[in-house]
Amino acid sequence: MKRRTFLQHSAALAALGGVDPLLASTDTSDLPKGRAQACILLWLGGGPAQVDTFDPKPLGDPATRKAGSAYPAIDTVVPGVQVCEHLPELAKRMDRATVLRTMTHDVIDEHAAAVNFMHTGRPVSGTTVYPSIGSVVSHELGAGREGVPAYVLAGYPSVSRGAGFLGAKHSYLYLLDTEKGPAGLSPAPDITEERQRRRDALLGKIRETVRETRDEDDPVVQYDTLIDESRALANGPFSEAFHLESEPDELRARYGGEFGQRCLLGRRLLQQGVRFVEILDNLNFTNGTGWDTHNDGQVKQHELIRGLDQALSALMDDLEAHGMLDTTLICVAGEFGRPSEFDAGGGRGHQGSVFSVLMAGGGLKHKGAIGKTDEASKVAVERPISVPDWHATIYHALGIDYQKDLFSGDRPVPVTDRGTAIRELFV
Repeated sequence: MKRRTFLQHSAALAALGGVDPLLASTDTSDLPKGRAQACILLWLGGGPAQVDTFDPKPLGDPATRKAGSAYPAIDTVVPGVQVCEHLPELAKRMDRATVLRTMTHDVIDEHAAAVNFMHTGRPVSGTTVYPSIGSVVSHELGAGREGVPAYVLAGYPSVSRGAGFLGAKHSYLYLLDTEKGPAGLSPAPDITEERQRRRDALLGKIRETVRETRDEDDPVVQYDTLIDESRALANGPFSEAFHLESEPDELRARYGGEFGQRCLLGRRLLQQGVRFVEILDNLNFTNGTGWDTHNDGQVKQHELIRGLDQALSALMDDLEAHGMLDTTLICVAGEFGRPSEFDAGGGRGHQGSVFSVLMAGGGLKHKGAIGKTDEASKVAVERPISVPDWHATIYHALGIDYQKDLFSGDRPVPVTDRGTAIRELFV
């Protein structure tokens, strides 16, 4: 909220003697401890249009550039909560999910900056590289068992998703091929066992020197530790998670295409003890533009929405069938939303002032939807939610103290940038 708006709003309330419905209580000392043990983040890179997915408005028309939703809305199992018509399976499961319709930040013109903000909860700083959600979870909870990583990224790597000042130990293990697992864990075909032994012998001398001359927090020592951990992953039971062919054909078909198969892998990784899995949708822009629906990207947006509906509903059902839905927090997010107006090419621009993020499972008290936007879906008229609030909610759901400090060297850094857990999801 802008300072001027805040002052005007507060002055009016003071005159009326009322309580501001926009300013939710920040007292969360009485919130029950979260029950989730792991988290899956489904990342819709590019920025999905909230008016075309989770926050439908009256229909618009790209041809005449009439503002509004591109698709009709349908009812869900939660009275009064609607979603886009291309989310019929999710609509049946909204009693186990909540759309945060009033997420807001002020980063709108640059994808990378917005991705960083959503992952770290802070703007880019020239002096401090902040950790991502997954890295904080790794730091605070660690893996669920020995021999597995705490944090796995199914998609392209980036600094925004990394560990920042927490160090390499809490960064992600990433993969692009769901069937083969991380490429770095497989030896090159031309490296024989004898050649590998010679390499290890040479490297061993350097490793001994490093261990003798540097402390445990040194980046080189941390990297050296990762070498041993990576070899353990390559030769241990963790590699079995990537054998998707062991799953029934019917289940794999239920999940759908490549994004769905990564979601299935996500469930298998959690069963191995991974705490945080981020899964990127539409890695290679199979619809031409991904969720960045400028111009002609709008034309095939429904294909992405249908794919999300299939994969997400299958994931929810699969986790529930394995008794894992209440202990697994699912988040669906992109870097920002999109305005209800259409651009000259029939698509939509960027919008950070208000957009939607979905949360499901995780033992939360689901409401179907929290927050209300105006008719144009440009501002929050009820319950604005900041990115740090979303982070605090994820951490609290996982039993992490979101009010504690981490340390960048000797400098304390709060886990969130003054975020507060969303009370309605816990009481």
